[in-house]
Amino acid sequence: MDLVCVGDVMLDVHVASGALARGGDVHGRVALRPGGTSANAAVWGAWSGASTGVLAAVGDDLVGRLCVEAVSERGVDVAGISRRPSPTGVMVVMTEAGDRSMVADRGANAELEPDDVRGVEAAAVLVSGYLFLQEPGHDVALAAIGSARTPLLAIESASWPLIDAFGADRFFAETTACDVVLANEREATALVGLGGEDAARALGDRYRFAAVKRGASGAVLSADGELLVAPAEPIVELEATGAGDAFDGVLLAELSRGRAPREALARATHAGALVAASSQTWPDEGAA
Repeated sequence: MDLVCVGDVMLDVHVASGALARGGDVHGRVALRPGGTSANAAVWGAWSGASTGVLAAVGDDLVGRLCVEAVSERGVDVAGISRRPSPTGVMVVMTEAGDRSMVADRGANAELEPDDVRGVEAAAVLVSGYLFLQEPGHDVALAAIGSARTPLLAIESASWPLIDAFGADRFFAETTACDVVLANEREATALVGLGGEDAARALGDRYRFAAVKRGASGAVLSADGELLVAPAEPIVELEATGAGDAFDGVLLAELSRGRAPREALARATHAGALVAASSQTWPDEGAA
């Protein structure tokens, strides 16, 4: 297997409106999509041509069955997705007058156990920061990090508020076995107090590969001490949710199959742009 993503499969509920009328009603757009950082990254890794799989947990419910079926239909190995008594996790993505906020109910993802993830073997393994930075789940992430058999072990930083609560020093101390760190600019700032190229350099002192995703400013990758910069593609942004997951999945899928870091970065940045320019989190059929 080229890439295994450890962490979460969820239902995403996207809600977009103008300014809310607190305590009242407004019209808007509501969309339901299968998601979760691990599922998203694996789907995009498969899009890039890699063999991918997911280790996660869903509820023994209709939502869980539909999510697993959707992930499988995208060519991802779902044998590592287990069923739990709790309902399938749900993420509500609320876009109000251009500002985006998220509310997560982890559901069955919080019931993943260390034995579910021990000894993962793949050319690349991605551990979700949502698993690593929270309880319950932290011990599961540590089990995956401590036992993975891979030359390319990656951790993604998930959320700047979670990093602030967890602590940057602890984050670094417990991810010394990782080869790759993946962060957006605000998460990178929470980790090293810097942004952009400076953040990538600082993180590159700790990890073999350090990617900082900068949205409309593109992305930066420190690769074995070399700083690589990918400009953003000119797009009209519609919905950026999931763009970072697409970047992560494609970057690791490309690196795991021997792609040069500069080419892998360009391909990953393109995947992120495809998401941001679309109303979908996963690739459209035939998108290249």
